[in-house]
Amino acid sequence: MSDNNYTVADLAAEFGITPRAIRLYESKGLITSRRVGRTMIYDHRQRARLKIVLRSKRVGFSLEDTKSYLDLYDADRSNPERLLGLMHQCRTRLLELEAQRRDLDAIIAELQKVEQAAGADLSQLDIAPEEAYQQFLQRLPLPDDQPVSDDQPVSDDQPVSDDQPG
Repeated sequence: MSDNNYTVADLAAEFGITPRAIRLYESKGLITSRRVGRTMIYDHRQRARLKIVLRSKRVGFSLEDTKSYLDLYDADRSNPERLLGLMHQCRTRLLELEAQRRDLDAIIAELQKVEQAAGADLSQLDIAPEEAYQQFLQRLPLPDDQPVSDDQPVSDDQPVSDDQPG
């Protein structure tokens, strides 16, 4: 479509999800569209909201949590009491996320230690850990013939491959 308008097919292709998933997110009030003839059109703002939905899903937010998060963007910006409530919601959520990040950092550190120990144990068995690991990856069954690589970081711009809604 145009630079600022997208069809369901455009968004599905861009983010690597199904049109059905997009319709689910719309039915839950996470994104909205407008009808042009028989086609549902999403503007750049809805594309940005969809990106937030998918990122939230990727980090484990429920659709309900994601809706609450998106509602913060839609808050009435002219009512001081509402703005104070918005600040409170943001600060509360930030504290929760910071605690979650600390927990994730601890888990990551522990997993790194376990992985290093496994590599050291392989070395003690005269097995080159990285070479053996790459050979191990080659033996794994691949979903949908997708190559497995442990050196490709996931960025915000990469499509979310899991199109299961929610």
